[in-house]
Amino acid sequence: MPLNVFQDKDGLPRIVLTDPNGSSAEVLLYGGHIVSWKNQRKEELLFMSSKAKWKQHKAIRGGISACFARFGDVGSLEQHGMTRNRMWSLDRDPSPLPPIDNHSSVDLILKSTGVDLKTPQSFELRLRISLSTGKLILIPRVRNTDNKPFSFAFSLCNYLSVSDISEVRIEGLETLDYVDNLMNRSRFTEQADAITFDGETDRVYLHSPNKIAIIDHEKKRTFVLQKNSLPDAVVWNPWNKKAKALPDLGVDDYKMMLCVNSAAIDTPIILKPCEEWKGYQEISTVSSSYCSGQLDPRRVLYGFQ
Repeated sequence: MPLNVFQDKDGLPRIVLTDPNGSSAEVLLYGGHIVSWKNQRKEELLFMSSKAKWKQHKAIRGGISACFARFGDVGSLEQHGMTRNRMWSLDRDPSPLPPIDNHSSVDLILKSTGVDLKTPQSFELRLRISLSTGKLILIPRVRNTDNKPFSFAFSLCNYLSVSDISEVRIEGLETLDYVDNLMNRSRFTEQADAITFDGETDRVYLHSPNKIAIIDHEKKRTFVLQKNSLPDAVVWNPWNKKAKALPDLGVDDYKMMLCVNSAAIDTPIILKPCEEWKGYQEISTVSSSYCSGQLDPRRVLYGFQ
């Protein structure tokens, strides 16, 4: 299927993926950033900040983006890595990834350069984005094109659109150890039966399962996040005080967003020369009426009948 590429109003190349049943996704070459994902009813599934900066050299707040080489405040590279404020390219090389039937896809690539990257390593970062009805798949790949090994952290940062953060719960992370970034990166064990929100949250759940459910009571919708080779899960919401301090986030935007990220942070990935790492993330949506007891989250997570 030929790609629909055009210049948006901010002068950024934008790619539109469409599905025969009416769902769509929009991807910017700037940052390799997914800025929209709509279902067949044209409902937006991703959150975009009301104050997002749509100019180059700044990361865009919202959507889905890849954070590579450094995550958070650890390390010597800019926060969340250097991939979100670089211009990616369409990957014209034949992909070793097989095509997926009934999916609309785009392959992107970002290559290291000695000019604008504050890292001595040489690498290639590829990202396949595939859309089908009710499903968005991302397959990131990192290849070491250097002559020496290097290590890195990686995350797919997912800003999900929710009705009201206080009406959302996450199933699948209970009993796990986590790093609390609000408590000097101290480690704790999750004691709650499910994660709910009544204040700022910034945690990295370690060795998380490959399937996580994010249940939105008010919208009666559940996001199902599936992942491979991304063992950690980041959960973030800035709440009201932090939201006011972020110049690219509206004061009340925190109420309508939740970040649940697929990540490899706690144990860095190590690549020898010419080696390649591949991750996988799939986000799907299912209708649910959890608040009336009609949805058993165990069926979403474990496929119980």
